Amino acid sequence: MRSSAILGAATVALAVMLTGCKTTPASAAAAAQQQQPADLVVTNAKVFTVDEQRPRASAFAVKDGRFIAVGGDAEMAAYRGEKTRVIDARGHIVIPGLNDSHAHVVRGGRFYNLELRWDGVESLERALAMVREQAGRTPKGQWVRVIGGWSPYQFKEKRMPTVKELNEAAPDTPTFVLFLYSQGMLNRAAVQALGLTEATPAPEGGRFEFVDGGAILHAEPNPLILYQMIARPPQLSAEEQLNSTLHFYRELNRLGMTSAVDPGGGGHAFPKDYGASQAVAHEGQMSVRIGYYLFPQTAGKEAEDFRRWTSEYQAGRNEAAQLEHGFELEGGGEFLAHSVGDWENFLAPRPDLEARKAAGQDPAGDLRTVATLLVGHNWPLRQHATYGESIKVIMDVFEQVNREQGRFAPRWAIDHAETVRDEELRRIKAMGGGIAIQNRMAYAGEYFVDRYGKDAARDAPPIRKMLAMGIPVGAGTDGTRVSSYNPWPALYWLVSGKTIGGTQLFADDNRLTREEALRLFTVGSAWLTREETVKGRIAPGQYADFAVLSDDYFTVPEEQIKNLESLLTVVGGRVVYAAEPFEDVAPPALPPVRPAWSPVAHFGGYQNPKKTASPR
Repeated sequence: MRSSAILGAATVALAVMLTGCKTTPASAAAAAQQQQPADLVVTNAKVFTVDEQRPRASAFAVKDGRFIAVGGDAEMAAYRGEKTRVIDARGHIVIPGLNDSHAHVVRGGRFYNLELRWDGVESLERALAMVREQAGRTPKGQWVRVIGGWSPYQFKEKRMPTVKELNEAAPDTPTFVLFLYSQGMLNRAAVQALGLTEATPAPEGGRFEFVDGGAILHAEPNPLILYQMIARPPQLSAEEQLNSTLHFYRELNRLGMTSAVDPGGGGHAFPKDYGASQAVAHEGQMSVRIGYYLFPQTAGKEAEDFRRWTSEYQAGRNEAAQLEHGFELEGGGEFLAHSVGDWENFLAPRPDLEARKAAGQDPAGDLRTVATLLVGHNWPLRQHATYGESIKVIMDVFEQVNREQGRFAPRWAIDHAETVRDEELRRIKAMGGGIAIQNRMAYAGEYFVDRYGKDAARDAPPIRKMLAMGIPVGAGTDGTRVSSYNPWPALYWLVSGKTIGGTQLFADDNRLTREEALRLFTVGSAWLTREETVKGRIAPGQYADFAVLSDDYFTVPEEQIKNLESLLTVVGGRVVYAAEPFEDVAPPALPPVRPAWSPVAHFGGYQNPKKTASPR
């Protein structure tokens, strides 16, 4: 599927090159005669195409899931037929669908209906009121769970909740609140339900702090204690996971997302935990194009997993009915070897890979074994790395494998790279690698500054250097736990250089223009999954994935970027989300959220205080 899709796009691109990039009325009419009628025509829009050949337009035509013409309203008249759907965009901004370079969307869908989201909540008072309300409807034996996606600095109170406050909000209902992969909080009812005591041993790399009858879980810095805690309460049934996944993907569509690169994730095993998304894909209900990577769960057994996976599965195989690149295995990541992983817990010291080696582990050797295996099978790969010191070790290994094999992975990347150094950037560029950046600093930046200082935060990560060196860069969120899955706070972070709490991090010369930020969230992320020739632009031959925005991204005050969403989202020419004033073209309503007591059924997902649109 991948090769045929790219070949088709290349054929269209070649035709455009042969006829010239700019169309004349005669050439447009001739093209229309060959293509018409279009399935969909959008007019009266302010189209930002992310296409250097034609950056702006007011209309476009779509046929068979791809853009076939982009230009002015009058030009599109030739593409109309009796069955063509025509949508008047009413002067709204239209952009290519957003593509998250690193979002745990398969896992996010699996858990979505269980979670009370504090994403976007503006006060701790309101957040605790939500816990209180949800506790009142949660049946006996179930829990209230707030699983990441928030920062205490987003609250007007500028602080964390306390165990005492959780006890008061949910005196009889077990409650767990996760903050990044740094801390977790259990109320008294949760501690009692789990039978935790002062004598309970904590997992390696973590500790319990018992407070007011509850407990604070510290990852110092190993997040195993938090992964295990997330898995302890009751989970959704298979049917409920399918329902949850459908609602989560519709939620992503509401925010203008049409694609995501899923790096796997802890506590999320392949293939058993992928069943809901696979069912959505097989049933032709995919509304987000997902390229996913396989993440080994057990330290020390990574090579064993990858040997099995490379023999049983084919990288580049699409499982989605009726949607190209709809649900596609990409390769290996994000932790190729756990021993080389450096967790981004800025409340604890940086993990030291040299110290691990002195303690008997072999980070470089473990990574070399897995990388050699994946390169031998021609699988793409990516490796999580927060700190420059870790990236040096990783690049030493990658360069060694490259020399030994005479080649490297067909597409590879470093994830995160907040403190990557200039020398390693040069090495990544020389080997043809890319970098996937996320707005984790928007949620943890204040803690980074406390530990490493303001100067270190000015270019963490050094995005402007990456771009100046010509390194492919894709932008994303790392949702749903480390940050919110909402892409707009991430775009705000790229443009403003601020955390969601308003703390200035980036130096002015590390901030991006709005156009640059959008480019990284579209065609930039498409590079990571080898789709840059077919996705990320509104241009002939590209996939017809686009979003009609609630306000003008290019002119709204900077602070309002965080509150944007989509009024109409289209994937492959098919409407997957619509709100007023486009309700007449809305897709069929999803089944009601299950279980009925789910927080999503009552609060929804991202809590946008400026929201004006209602989902369809």
